Amino acid sequence: MGTDVPASEQFTCAKGYPQVYCPEDTGGTEAVQVTEGEILEDSGPQNEPNYYSPEDFGQLMDSYEGKARGYQVPSFGWRICLAHEFAEKRKPFQANNISLSNLVKHLGMGVRYLKWWYRKTQVEKKKPFIDMINCVPLRQIYGCPLGGIGGGTITRGWRGQFCRWQLNPGMYQHQTVIADQFTVCLRREGRTVYQQVLSMEHPSVLRSWNWGLCGYFAFYHALYPRAWTVYQLPGQNITLTCRQITPILPHDYQDSSLPVGVFVWDVENEGDEAVDVSIMFSMRNGLGGEDDAQGGLWNEPFCLERDGKTVQGLLLHHPTLPNPYIMAVAARLTEDTTVTHITAFDPDSTGQQVWQDLLQDGQLDSPTGRSTPSQKGAGIAGALCVSGKLPPRGRCCLEFSLAWDMPRIVFGAKGQVHYRRYTRFFGPDGDAAPTLSHYALCHYTDWEDRISAWQSLVLDDRSLPAWYKSALFNELYFLADGGTVWLEVPEDSLPEELVGSMGQLRPILREYGRFGYLEGQEYRMYNTYDVHFYASFALIMLWPKIELSLQYDMALATLREDLTRRRYLMSGVMGPVKRRNVIPHDIGDPDDEPWLRVNAYLIHDTADWKDLNLKFVLQVYRDYYLTSDQGFLKDMWPVCLAVMESEMKFDKDHDGLIENGGYADQTYDGWVTTGPSAYCGGLWLAAVAVTVQMAVLCGAQDVQEKFSSILSRGQEAYERLLWNGRYYNYDSSSQPQSRSVMSDQCAGQWFLKACGLGEGDTEVFPTTHVVRALQTIFELNVQSFAGGAMGAVNGMQPHGVPDRSSVQSDEVWVGVVYGLAATMIQEGLTWEGFQTAEGCYRTVWERLGLAFQTPEAYCQQRVFRSLAYMRPLSIWAMQLALQQQKHKKA
Repeated sequence: MGTDVPASEQFTCAKGYPQVYCPEDTGGTEAVQVTEGEILEDSGPQNEPNYYSPEDFGQLMDSYEGKARGYQVPSFGWRICLAHEFAEKRKPFQANNISLSNLVKHLGMGVRYLKWWYRKTQVEKKKPFIDMINCVPLRQIYGCPLGGIGGGTITRGWRGQFCRWQLNPGMYQHQTVIADQFTVCLRREGRTVYQQVLSMEHPSVLRSWNWGLCGYFAFYHALYPRAWTVYQLPGQNITLTCRQITPILPHDYQDSSLPVGVFVWDVENEGDEAVDVSIMFSMRNGLGGEDDAQGGLWNEPFCLERDGKTVQGLLLHHPTLPNPYIMAVAARLTEDTTVTHITAFDPDSTGQQVWQDLLQDGQLDSPTGRSTPSQKGAGIAGALCVSGKLPPRGRCCLEFSLAWDMPRIVFGAKGQVHYRRYTRFFGPDGDAAPTLSHYALCHYTDWEDRISAWQSLVLDDRSLPAWYKSALFNELYFLADGGTVWLEVPEDSLPEELVGSMGQLRPILREYGRFGYLEGQEYRMYNTYDVHFYASFALIMLWPKIELSLQYDMALATLREDLTRRRYLMSGVMGPVKRRNVIPHDIGDPDDEPWLRVNAYLIHDTADWKDLNLKFVLQVYRDYYLTSDQGFLKDMWPVCLAVMESEMKFDKDHDGLIENGGYADQTYDGWVTTGPSAYCGGLWLAAVAVTVQMAVLCGAQDVQEKFSSILSRGQEAYERLLWNGRYYNYDSSSQPQSRSVMSDQCAGQWFLKACGLGEGDTEVFPTTHVVRALQTIFELNVQSFAGGAMGAVNGMQPHGVPDRSSVQSDEVWVGVVYGLAATMIQEGLTWEGFQTAEGCYRTVWERLGLAFQTPEAYCQQRVFRSLAYMRPLSIWAMQLALQQQKHKKA
């Protein structure tokens, strides 16, 4: 609150109390007081088309008391009132959530993990790749992240806070920085009549600022990569619409890499008086933590004029090693706007100087020159202000950008220097922040045109439900905010002995770079391949060259070995890190040296996993099918043969069907599988089938005949051993859970259909069996679980009780559910598919408050596991299924 405001005039947001907006009393200003009745009266007629009905978006908008729709806010997306409170508060999954029987099974693993965790954190002073002791706590606050692919991300929450940071590659800081705010100042007839921080916070610092925005008159709307926040200012006849834009542009490999975001403020005047409006964007240099404590941070103003367009702003220099950067807060200067700044202020003070400066005339003092460097333990922030004139019944537009230039990065091992993708276009010298700002402010309208053209194909389709349109685009946040890196590949980093055998390896990696995204923000491993199997649909459909680059990297890692021995936590057995001719689990930990040292995952020795090799073969063929890139197929063919030969050893009885090993040897790494199984057996048959197709395309008749014979024998064994008339049994063990209904049992058929196979002459699984299995899954795993409102549980017993034999069988995996829904759509069960997937969306985004942090898993009650996870990108498999369905009908 303003320190000079009398208590009787302070702002309150309680219903039925006066709403008071009180700037500091500095002579030519006055407080404006209106009652709730006056607010509603001044807000405009409810039945006009630009006013919003709260019923349109359900409970998330129940608290909204305003009527403004905002300026050009789309009809579809995720919308929430800033005053909304989520009733359900879940906790992360931890050891005390495990049943006694499962606890006994994993006791040895738990002891080994604790020893490893202690050594990692206390001796090596590193962060565990999975920290089961310190899970990320529930914070129901996140919104669309800022920043393109691979340059780092900054998440702005739906209440306006800057609250999740990934500037150092792959490493997250979940911290709200109080000084990072937008503030509005309104002046009429030369007097400030309203000044408000657009935040509901009540912090202990910057207490001279007017905090505590009334959230009942504001809402947030997300349709990634854009978001809108609408603020109806009661009693002022003013509506603010802040539009946030990030250049996430399908099939674009330049602008999509830029570490920038744009904020466009459309200010509408619904009254008959002219108003001077100012928006101030304040930003702390750094986050206020250990990285800032040593001091030496400094700010300076800049102005860049190019092609007749001028951008002004502040550069926040953050030279802290090992990854120094410069942040730029900038604004576009036009003939209708004025841009002013304050170079430095103390973000941990009362903030009175900045507040009074803005209050006095709606502008900032704009001192020249750079600030003095910050002292050890002291913070430093800056602010930028854009002012414009708002005519009666008119609108004005104020444009800001936020850019950060961290061109050279090192990972946790600090062994190699890497250059981010965007340096190809903006240089590697660390001086690109002004140019990035100018480029963003001059090109965002083109980005928006391209985003609208791309999204309209879905948004305008009346056959698609509204929730799906929101989920499809908003789940894409993870491609940028999955700890993502997109790096340049130096010429000398590619091994000559392997480059010669893959003709397109060098040109693909050199032209399109090296891409990595985490399994999850809490599961810190790049390109976890058993999970990428599900998520990869987003890449191959939207940035296919990145998907091919990732596949080449995976092929390179497959042909290498690392015989360093280590102890695996689940079994306690010593084994090598990586064996040759098997697909690695992941490409490495960003706190180590990814790509150089793969397989950060050490819970299981994944060389004996049954699904990884198969998923590579299936993805290679799918990628070829969707790109028609014959050079890629030719390069991958020898690698596919090598991994299929490695996989053959798991068919111990030579019946054409592989067997699982009696432990959790696949992506369900806590769910034991024994003998032939629906999941891995189905993936095996699908991989054998596409190997036959690849052999035909590559002219390898002997291979075609060999795998055709395996396929014929394997099909017979699969049906004989697993089909029970209603579905495929979980596995072939003598345990009671072998009869469980697994929601993911048709994963092999899913990929076959995505590749244009799996029916007619290329049928592998009898269509009648597939459809019957999907119907059974819908009846039991979906409709008999949580009233049919939470998606599909992983395992369900035939009598309709969730399978609790493992820590994962009674979970819902969101990404698996989206893949299941895609399979249902492929088989003509479109209604069932949408019903199944809708349960996950409603649970995550509307009930649990986990927007922009979709977890890997949740249970029916109490817990979730692994926030912000890769697998839910599989929703794009639903879109591919719909497109293929339309194409087939046409």
